Amino acid sequence: MPSWTTDIAIVGAGIAGATLAAELTPHARVLLIEGEAQPGYHSTGRSAAFWSESYGGPMVQPLTTASEQGLAPYLAPRSCLHIADAEGEAALDALAANFAGRAPVLRPVARAEIEARIPGISASYGAALEENSCQDIDVARYHADALAAARRGGTDLITDAAVVAAHRSSGGWNLETRAGMVRADIVVNAAGAWASPIAAMAGASPIGITPHRRTVIQLATDPAAAADLPLVMDALGRFYFKPEAGGRLWLSPHDETPVPPHDVAPEELDVAIAIDRFEHAVDWRILRRERNWAGLRSFAPDRAPVYGYDDRAPGFFWFAGQGGFGIQTAPAAAAIGAALLMDRAADSLVRAIDAEVYSPKRFSV
Repeated sequence: MPSWTTDIAIVGAGIAGATLAAELTPHARVLLIEGEAQPGYHSTGRSAAFWSESYGGPMVQPLTTASEQGLAPYLAPRSCLHIADAEGEAALDALAANFAGRAPVLRPVARAEIEARIPGISASYGAALEENSCQDIDVARYHADALAAARRGGTDLITDAAVVAAHRSSGGWNLETRAGMVRADIVVNAAGAWASPIAAMAGASPIGITPHRRTVIQLATDPAAAADLPLVMDALGRFYFKPEAGGRLWLSPHDETPVPPHDVAPEELDVAIAIDRFEHAVDWRILRRERNWAGLRSFAPDRAPVYGYDDRAPGFFWFAGQGGFGIQTAPAAAAIGAALLMDRAADSLVRAIDAEVYSPKRFSV
């Protein structure tokens, strides 16, 4: 069976692992280990593909804001309206308060403008905040370019290589994968939904990163979704929707159902809930449900990402817990992760970010 020896083995070749590898490859030998036949299968490839500075809350916002420059070639203007009915007005006020005096700028929107921006919106939605900086992300191209940059720099990628055992010896780590043995000085846990099982194999701290199912449905509607329709987010997190190519609409019930890590599929109940909420929000007619899918988003207990070396397992580095904001924060996360791994000064774009707030040590206090 084949074997590999490397300085840094990154477990997971989704957007987190791919962008970190691209950052590291000028400084070290890097091996990307992917459990599936192709990278980005579970979460990266099933993203709703938007960049929103408010998404993930104030702990995530600095990473998102710092990532805009790195993502610029993959962004397209979208705008976002956070809408609220009477039940959601307190949540809308809380959103405004959370970001007062910091990015993003959230502008109050009157009912007349809500109607103009979202034709057919229910009369129950009388308040909104516009997040004008919101943009779409070309996720597939960004991920492909990150993998290509890593390969050009010398990173090797092995697929169909799920890790089944991890052992630490005096000289480093031995990883047993379905493709062969890997010997590495450092192991990076960028395994997304599988981060906790990988940590358990390695005897690392039991942080408890938990995957959650998120459902998306593609609809054909009457009227068709206009190309300039904003991303529409319910202030209480009951749904969001956005336009896609060909007048289609992507709709999610904003579900977060804890599940074991696996090739997740949508539940019909979640699809029905999303459609019901959509039909209460707008008077559009659904012509057909064209497809639906589910992805995994994984959260640490405090819902902030985890970057840094583990206290219990020497040479084991956490790069996980990116929730649903892993793509929009990927450039900043990769810059921080590379600086911590190589023990060097952080890139100027992230130097003002206190990386300690994302350290795994916060769970051992």
